[in-house]
Amino acid sequence: MYDTILIATDGSDASEAAVEYGLGMAETTGARVHALYVVEMKATYILTVGLSESDLTEYKAYGTEVVTSVADRAAERGLDAEGAVKSGRPDEEIVGYADDRDIDLIVIGKQGHGAVNKHLGGTVESVMWRSESPVTVVAGD
Repeated sequence: MYDTILIATDGSDASEAAVEYGLGMAETTGARVHALYVVEMKATYILTVGLSESDLTEYKAYGTEVVTSVADRAAERGLDAEGAVKSGRPDEEIVGYADDRDIDLIVIGKQGHGAVNKHLGGTVESVMWRSESPVTVVAGD
């Protein structure tokens, strides 16, 4: 059914349910796991938060830790896995990564920040609309 599953994660507690779900699906189907962390690079975000080069380096290092952890957990279950850290708009990077690698399923955690994004989250909604691959949205506890 699925040969490749992309788990998009930001390393937060809220995304943990998506990681577990994605790993479980991969275990059930024998799919290869791709873990992806995206460092947000929207200009308005950077200007508002005031990220320096060292901050960006720290975020990339954190992202590497996150995807390595997911890949290690996949390996503990006997699954093939790889992790990647990208920089840019999360929705664009997730969809682009999935398209470039012929991903069969994208698994992403439900977000819910602010009034506009309270139901799914801007990134999740955009991924759902733009992706050619099926998208499973997982709510946290």
